Amino acid sequence: MILEIRDSWIITVKEAGLLSVPGKGPDKADCLYARLLNEFPEIYTVHRLDQATSGLMVWARTKEAQRALSRQFELRQTRKEYEALICGRPSAEKAGEADPEEGEIRLHQRLDVDNRPMQIVDEEQGKLSVTRWRLLGPEGEGIWRIRLYPETGRTHQLRLHMKTAGCPISGDTLYGTPEAEKADRMALHAALLGFTDPGTGEAVQFESDVPF
Repeated sequence: MILEIRDSWIITVKEAGLLSVPGKGPDKADCLYARLLNEFPEIYTVHRLDQATSGLMVWARTKEAQRALSRQFELRQTRKEYEALICGRPSAEKAGEADPEEGEIRLHQRLDVDNRPMQIVDEEQGKLSVTRWRLLGPEGEGIWRIRLYPETGRTHQLRLHMKTAGCPISGDTLYGTPEAEKADRMALHAALLGFTDPGTGEAVQFESDVPF
């Protein structure tokens, strides 16, 4: 779904289960990028969301805009907020206090080369990943709603962080429990995205309703 169109960029809301960009093989050709190309042949990729994740994405309409927007993501100059349903709540041991309502997770992660595309914690060889979080409240049956504020943008960062904190994201078939496969979808949504318009210098921000 297209949310807004400007001269140098487009804001969309990706549905869960749809690839952001094409994968390997003809069975993975359908993706949001390919669908946008039909209407906007000049579109360029700036960032990605996991196939199982829904939410806001920005796409560049010029090479110059792509470079500028990509640079903002690289330098952590964008504002990103996600919402998720998690199985349990972050453990006191990981958060450093009893029954915390908010906190920060910092760890080093890397690709598990023997089990792609899984990410694993490796404090010696991994890259730093940082996520701030705030509990929003219980949803019943051991499920909690949480707001996530990633400071870095590592692959599967939020999914790995929640698993490491002892509360995997509901419906996450890679990092969750065996029961996760029973869920209709992974409950992770990119709910807010803010950046600087590379054409005008204006600070812009968009929000998307959480579908769970």
